[in-house]
Amino acid sequence: MKSQSNMTARTHSISFSASFLLLATCGLAHAQSAAGLVSERSITADAALELATATLEQCRANGYKVSITVVNRHGRTAVALSDDGVNPHTLENSERKAYTAFTTRGASGEVGKRPPAALTSFLQLKGVTGGEGGLPIFAGKELVGAVGVSGAPGGDKDAACAQAGIDRIAKKLGN
Repeated sequence: MKSQSNMTARTHSISFSASFLLLATCGLAHAQSAAGLVSERSITADAALELATATLEQCRANGYKVSITVVNRHGRTAVALSDDGVNPHTLENSERKAYTAFTTRGASGEVGKRPPAALTSFLQLKGVTGGEGGLPIFAGKELVGAVGVSGAPGGDKDAACAQAGIDRIAKKLGN
C-alpha cells in the first residue's frame, strides 16, 4: 500500500512538472506571438550607399570599371551602382554575387569550390553564382546584408574592392 501511495505521489509530481513546463512554454510562445513584431537589424540605405561608393572608389583607383550591388538583411537590393562605360552584364552579376554571399553567409567564391554534385543543385537556384566578388556584411555576428562587385579582371579583384567598402563602414556597424 505504501509503495502504491509513493508511486501515485511520484506520478502526480511528474504530471504536475510536465503540466507546469507545458504551460510555461505555451505562455512564452503566446507572449512572443502576442507582440506581433520581430526586431531585426539591417544595413541602412545611407550605409549601403557609402559602402558602394567606397567600393567604386577602390575599383577606380585600381583602374577597374565595375557594378556594385548591396543587399539588405532580406536579400533585397538596397543600392545598385554601375560605373560609366561598364559592361551591361556586370550589374546582374554583382546582384547575384551579393545575393549568394547573403544566402550562404560567406564569400560567393566559396560556392564555386563545392563538390560538383552540391554545386550543380545549388546553382539551379535563382539568383546564385559561384563567381568570386560577393561578401557578407556583418554587425558583430549578425548578418545585416551583403555586397557584390563585378567587372574587375578577376573575382579576387572584385572581392578586394568589396572588402574596401565594408572596411569603410565597419565602425558604423559596430565592428
